[in-house]
Amino acid sequence: MEALIGMRRTRMLMLLGATVLAVLLACYIAGDRPTGLPVYTYSIIATYPHDPEAFTQGLAFAGGYLYEGTGLTGQSSLRQVELETGQAIKDLQLPADLYGEGITILGDRVFQLTWKSHRGFVYDLESFALLGEFSYAGEGWGITHNGSALIMSDGSANLYFIDPETFSLIRQIEVHDDRGPVSRLNELEYIGGEIYANVWLSDRIARISPETGQVTAWIDLTGLSRQEQGVKDANDVLNGIAYDAVNGRLFVTGKRWQQIYQIELIPPRP
Repeated sequence: MEALIGMRRTRMLMLLGATVLAVLLACYIAGDRPTGLPVYTYSIIATYPHDPEAFTQGLAFAGGYLYEGTGLTGQSSLRQVELETGQAIKDLQLPADLYGEGITILGDRVFQLTWKSHRGFVYDLESFALLGEFSYAGEGWGITHNGSALIMSDGSANLYFIDPETFSLIRQIEVHDDRGPVSRLNELEYIGGEIYANVWLSDRIARISPETGQVTAWIDLTGLSRQEQGVKDANDVLNGIAYDAVNGRLFVTGKRWQQIYQIELIPPRP
């Protein structure tokens, strides 16, 4: 009888193990998303210091400086950062009950989201003085703009175009590649007429058509996180895209990473 019970236990454990393996494999495939679309790789042009305590949620570049929104309840902030040193020139702490998310700069204003509080903030770029607040349904993840509309993500496959004056919804698109909807869209940047989006918990950035939501290409940053030493946990992932439009420089970083990387994209071979 004991032998029979032991055999049943072994069989149950094997079935459980197979189920867990199948789930993990499905998650891996979904996160990796091998597709027939072009896949860009990268080369590192330069590295700059980054505050390893900064839980990066949003990154932007303007006037020769990086601007960074950080997260975690009680630790969230908006910062103006000197690129060469990584030092914060200005550091505005959010209220202790808020979890900061993405940021973008439109004209002389900074827009910052929060995660689950349905609250966004508008600041003066020069002084960080609070100019106003706005609200939105759902969660706040990433934010960028196309020059006329704010573009927001909420962790789903949807992107929302928002009027920057009234904060009303203009339209929305569903992001998809040749395998279907692409969810977990996080930090955003608008570059060369496309939306670049970190896919949370992956080493990939999606390049998205703002008209159709179609992923036009993937950027594979595999290996970049391996250069980071001393990451604290599994949440310290790639998350942060900033573009210097004047000099054509592309910067990426991650949550609590020690470096900001200036990279050059390498197109796929024909």
